[in-house]
Amino acid sequence: MIFFSAIDFFYVAFIAALLVLSVFSICFILLLRFKSRRSRHLQNFNSLWTVRFLFVIFIILWSLTEVLRLPSFRRFYLYPLFPRLTLPQQANFCKLHLVLSLGFFEPGFLIILLFLLDVSVKKTTHKSFFSVFYVFASCLPLFLLQVYFVFLGGFKVRLPQPFHRSWFIPDMDHGNEALVFCDYPLLSTILFGLFGVIFILCFLLSFWKVVSQVINKALKLRIFALALTILIGLPLQVLLMGMSAFWRPDKPTYNGIAVTVFLITFTFAAVGEGILVIKPIADSLAAAVALVEQRPLRENGQGDDERSSPPPPAEDGLTATKCDA
Repeated sequence: MIFFSAIDFFYVAFIAALLVLSVFSICFILLLRFKSRRSRHLQNFNSLWTVRFLFVIFIILWSLTEVLRLPSFRRFYLYPLFPRLTLPQQANFCKLHLVLSLGFFEPGFLIILLFLLDVSVKKTTHKSFFSVFYVFASCLPLFLLQVYFVFLGGFKVRLPQPFHRSWFIPDMDHGNEALVFCDYPLLSTILFGLFGVIFILCFLLSFWKVVSQVINKALKLRIFALALTILIGLPLQVLLMGMSAFWRPDKPTYNGIAVTVFLITFTFAAVGEGILVIKPIADSLAAAVALVEQRPLRENGQGDDERSSPPPPAEDGLTATKCDA
């Protein structure tokens, strides 16, 4: 039991750090939203605030579902507050976690990540309604497929247990005191893997379009860091999730694989918030401050060369400007 408690503490610590980063990101988004009302230079860049806010919300919801699936967390923190769940209810809880995590929240923030990368090379400004509709419409097929195979039991009779096992009861637990461990069924992993293949192809197309147009070296470095994280992490995540189906969730090997899968998704979220939310908003605010500081100089005739002043923040999913710094 000590091993699992240490694993649970590891999860909770990293999720708490991600939640703090997410709250910090929301503060940046709201600050930009407030500043844009007073600065016309920030209004174009601020048009993506809804998408960025939704990006952070998806990450927060994914984090909370990861906490709630931990057996020790449910035993010590949820059961004293709520009626104890029966075994079928715990099994349905694991199924719900699986559908929300692999079918909605993680695909959702990955799709928004791709959207923010793709919109950075487009000159047109996307409406908030279109952006939100695009995200939910893109998540819907995978979500419905996960619901069908996890809850409705598609092909369950004709496939071996690792293909559809979404929960597991360890041998050491018996009767009403049993705790259900959540698992990744191989069929759900295959569905998520198909999503990953399509996502990576779309990501590569957007990546090459952005890299071909960016001349800022620091920005290009951030784009390559984001691409490296996605192109290595996502296939590795799918591979490890597929391997985990052949071990029981109460085995150390399974827990090692599950921790690695969690860290990969954690990295997606943390890198995405840093590169697509915090850094571009900080750049846009700094550019707006520089414009305000140079305004008195231009009024006094000391800054006639407008090329020396930084350009106003443009609509960009990665940074405030696309020019060379």
